[in-house]
Amino acid sequence: MKIILRNVLAIITGLLIGSIVNMGIILMSGNFITPPAGVDMTTEEGLKAGMHLLEPKHFIFPFLAHALGTFVGAYLAARIATKKLFFAIIIGIVFLSGGIWMVVVLPSPIWFTLIDLLGAYLPVAYFAGKVAE
Repeated sequence: MKIILRNVLAIITGLLIGSIVNMGIILMSGNFITPPAGVDMTTEEGLKAGMHLLEPKHFIFPFLAHALGTFVGAYLAARIATKKLFFAIIIGIVFLSGGIWMVVVLPSPIWFTLIDLLGAYLPVAYFAGKVAE
């Protein structure tokens, strides 16, 4: 029973803290790279309307948010859980699912979609699990 509670706590902690890191980076991104004039980066509708105006530099912080949020969440889960790499990958899969959902809801350039979905989630979660071991 203690092992089950520990693993559940690992998943909850990883998802919660990883999500906070993700959103924190997204919210700070406008302070470092200003959005194009007239683009509201705070709403889904604003992003959809202004997606064609975004340059590659505007995708740096979303990628960092996804990768670092996944890393922190997977690392924490792995540190808490009994099977470190397994639980790190679970966090990576959940965050990847969120990334896939965002691509469906908010289409982005194909180059970013590929880099983000292939590089920001499972490889980072694997690395976090290995670091935690």
